[in-house]
Amino acid sequence: MRWTLVVPLKPLARAKSRLAAAVGVGSGTSRPALALAFALDTVEAALSCAAVRDVVVVTDDPLAGAELRAAGARTVAEPAGGGGLNAALAHGARTVRAHHPRAGVATLNADLPALRAVELGRVLDSAAEFPRAFLADAEGIGTTLLAAAPGMLLAPAFEGRSRARHRASGAREIGLPGVDSVRRDVDTPADLRAALALGVGPRTAAVAGAWAAVGPPGPATD
Repeated sequence: MRWTLVVPLKPLARAKSRLAAAVGVGSGTSRPALALAFALDTVEAALSCAAVRDVVVVTDDPLAGAELRAAGARTVAEPAGGGGLNAALAHGARTVRAHHPRAGVATLNADLPALRAVELGRVLDSAAEFPRAFLADAEGIGTTLLAAAPGMLLAPAFEGRSRARHRASGAREIGLPGVDSVRRDVDTPADLRAALALGVGPRTAAVAGAWAAVGPPGPATD
């Protein structure tokens, strides 16, 4: 099975607020620049995965939309009236299936800058064995990927303790070892350090270089 991925991206000015302290005065880096770099590395890695047919990014940010289209993604606007992350993901999935009713659809977080195409392929191949399946994040609390096979509703339940909610919804949890890059989302300075240790994509490496050079704050400031 080849999948269409739906990637949500909030306006860059509001993205990654928990990284504010890490990219403050003197770092030479901005939160919007990091958020965009994360998304570009995520999407470019996903598009190079053999199991991925295409990527649809749900965003209202004009700069991010233009950059991501140039990278090969399609973009759709967020649903009218807002509704948050889950509404955006459901809207993206409906948009995909309006054109490809039998598509396999999977969501993917936009903040996976260390994403490896081979690891993503292993996760998606495992997801193809079930009607709905999900992958927990590195902390084991949230979710980085939720997949729905052809004919199945996506039914996203992200934000907060989404691992428990997705499991309760009947989605099968994917327990593969060795897919750390697909689990490693970035919300905090500690997350960014962990992603850098895994090895991030070129966009994040370029933007985060100044942040790393001045020395990221220690765990007490996370």
